Amino acid sequence: MEINELRQQINDIDGQLARLFAQRMDAALEIAQYKKENNLPVLDRSRERQVLARVAELVGEPYEQYSRVLWNTLFDLSRSYQNKALCQGSQLEERIGQALERTPQLFPAKAAVAVQGVEGAYSQQACDKLFSLPSILYFSQFEGVFQAVREGLCRYGILPIENSSAGSVTAVYDLMKKYNFHIVRSIKLKVDHALLVNPGARLEDIREIVSHDQGLSQCSEFLKQHPEIKAIPMPNTAAAAQFVAQSGRKDLAAVSSRSCAQLYGLQTLLENFQNSDHNYTRFICISKDLEIYPGANKISLMLTLPHQPGSLYNLISRFSALGLNLTKLESRPMPGKDFEFMFYFDFDASCYAPETAAMLGSLSRDLESFTFLGSYSEVF
Repeated sequence: MEINELRQQINDIDGQLARLFAQRMDAALEIAQYKKENNLPVLDRSRERQVLARVAELVGEPYEQYSRVLWNTLFDLSRSYQNKALCQGSQLEERIGQALERTPQLFPAKAAVAVQGVEGAYSQQACDKLFSLPSILYFSQFEGVFQAVREGLCRYGILPIENSSAGSVTAVYDLMKKYNFHIVRSIKLKVDHALLVNPGARLEDIREIVSHDQGLSQCSEFLKQHPEIKAIPMPNTAAAAQFVAQSGRKDLAAVSSRSCAQLYGLQTLLENFQNSDHNYTRFICISKDLEIYPGANKISLMLTLPHQPGSLYNLISRFSALGLNLTKLESRPMPGKDFEFMFYFDFDASCYAPETAAMLGSLSRDLESFTFLGSYSEVF
């Protein structure tokens, strides 16, 4: 057969599939209405397994796995349509709607902001870029920032969430879940590390280097080349610079920013000596209340999935069905639980789109552990 004839054959089959798809969705809606009237859950895994087994038998061995993918997608689409048609709104959808209504049109230029570290910290630099006139309170630990926001000492907090070479700051993710706070804005900051020492110190004198864990990790190649130097973690890169200055020692150095050299009277021994020239850290601005400012086009989630085949694919298919672009998908093992993982998702979408809010509401209902971190815009 010629290519045009084959394409016409595909068109004819697609026409039949389209009509059957509409009929299937109508039948699924009738079933959902029956379940609602009889107080039955929309999700029925045993029924889905029966359908998959029957379809696999009908299509035969060459197409079994392909049919499983197609029908799992149909299941997801059916559930989404059922929930939307029956107006089964979730608490999350209501909260998102309320946030869209009450959030001011403009992001504030000035506010009381909690920052982890001391003067000169990268978090402080991120804060100054996000706010024109911030009133900054410094805290030694990440949790101190959360507590300050929770107690009303500050409206916002600034924290690092991810580095381009060292990965996610899992402690911040865990605290976001613990305090149920939300991201209202983020910023990507280029980080150029400097090796700071007291005046007169030489590289051959250095026996210890202090910095934040992430800073040390981002300069790991230098540390490998100098095994005689001991790396000591500290709560913050700026606090490390301050510690070196106060010590007066010539055998001690800090991985910190060049601005901290002038701030604490230190000498810059090496510049831009991190592993990569393209070293960026994302900082998030957090709040206790859910705020969604106009222009918010990024959404972040934390969730867990059942430990069974296809669970991650089934989740990703929901994003694909709406044409949403995933910009981050990362997982890490959950302490104390075998083969269970926490997933971090970032994707480009707007909560102003009803279908996006509906999908988030559906996920909050269907998943045992689901955390909506926020809808926000990222600045550079």
